[in-house]
Amino acid sequence: SAAGMLSLQVSCLCGSAPCLLCGCCPSAKNSTVSRLLFTFFLFLGTLVSIIMIIPGVEKELHKLPGFCEGSGSILGVQTRVDCGSFLGHKAVYRMGFAMAAFFFLFAAIMVCVRSSKDPRAAVQNGFWFFKFLVLVGITVGAFYIPDGAFTSVWFYFGVVGSFLFILIQLVLLIDFAHSWSQLWLRNASESNAKGWYAALCVVTFIFYAASLAGIALLYVYYTKPEGCTEGKVLISINLILCLIVSAVSILPKIQDAQPHSGLLQASLITLYTVYVTWSALANVPTQTCNPTLLVRNSTDSATAAQPLTTWWDAPSIVGLIIFILCTLFISVRSSDHPQVNKLMLTEESTAGTGSEAAAAESELHRAYDNEQDGVSYNYTFFHLCLLLAALYIMMTLTNWYRPDESLQVLRSPWTAVWVKISSSWAGLLLYLWTLVAPLVLPDRDFS
Repeated sequence: SAAGMLSLQVSCLCGSAPCLLCGCCPSAKNSTVSRLLFTFFLFLGTLVSIIMIIPGVEKELHKLPGFCEGSGSILGVQTRVDCGSFLGHKAVYRMGFAMAAFFFLFAAIMVCVRSSKDPRAAVQNGFWFFKFLVLVGITVGAFYIPDGAFTSVWFYFGVVGSFLFILIQLVLLIDFAHSWSQLWLRNASESNAKGWYAALCVVTFIFYAASLAGIALLYVYYTKPEGCTEGKVLISINLILCLIVSAVSILPKIQDAQPHSGLLQASLITLYTVYVTWSALANVPTQTCNPTLLVRNSTDSATAAQPLTTWWDAPSIVGLIIFILCTLFISVRSSDHPQVNKLMLTEESTAGTGSEAAAAESELHRAYDNEQDGVSYNYTFFHLCLLLAALYIMMTLTNWYRPDESLQVLRSPWTAVWVKISSSWAGLLLYLWTLVAPLVLPDRDFS
């Protein structure tokens, strides 16, 4: 009946995640669909940020109320700031703030949800139309935040969030490489085909070759024979650390404790470390040691004194691609790596025992509830990951630049370099710990 159809449509807008997608997608878990929809919100915010920082759109932003006029007082001194030079930069900061606030709100609401029988789980898996309205509302509100200290203070929030997200990306890479290696080794043992082993060796070789090529290019482009000492030291330290990690991963004792650890994981971590090193060197403020700065500033030679916030240089584009892949992986992963599960607070999923029956029971609702016995991921931690992802993409799109004290020029501070480098060190130490933990703590069960 018409009334029945109408009530179905209304419940779909306000109801659970599966209902929105039941018509067009194959059988899927409720938990996965919800995570993908939240990730879609993050990507939507990222897309809006990218549009805002395009120069043509940037010029239109000064029409927004409170964005430039009455820029507030800084340390009690009334200022009038011509902020035409980095309006897009400020818009991205506000969009980043809105997304971070949105995910923080859900992280707070979802603390300690244990299964989908908890009434708050319905808020996690449903009411998508209202969630969208909330996000839009927070975004509109964020654009009314007055200028002044906001940009300078929020920069440091972005720095800390990005540091943590670079670490999360590394943990996800360890997890991905582990699953990949396990799958191919399983295929090799099942089919008795040597081809799988050969494929693993080839992929590992390609990763190491790319890493070495990357390090050579970093020495060529980001250092000079005289000077640029910081660059030389940072590249060399990371090269040595990667060699140590690779050597440790194939030690016989480590292999005995963890037969699945191998060079594929180490090679992927090495490649990622080379990328983070490149990204850090692209923020070095010294122009002679940093060709990326010239690319960023050359888009408008007339205002060479005021670098434009062009983000579409190579390190930022690679960063954007890695960000998209990692956030999608956060949404769909269900890992069997126990230490990564401990780090990522993923439940060892008992959820889903009765889910096949639930899936078979209803053909209409193709997405089925797989969390009645227990959640398959930590809701709060998932939202905190997306919050950090929002801060990371905000810093990537603004090239980690921040306004100087006069709020007239955007500068690339050394802060950005040291945060990225220290996050790569912390990540390598974390990976080293996942390797040696079973040996250091023999009494604990890591299986």
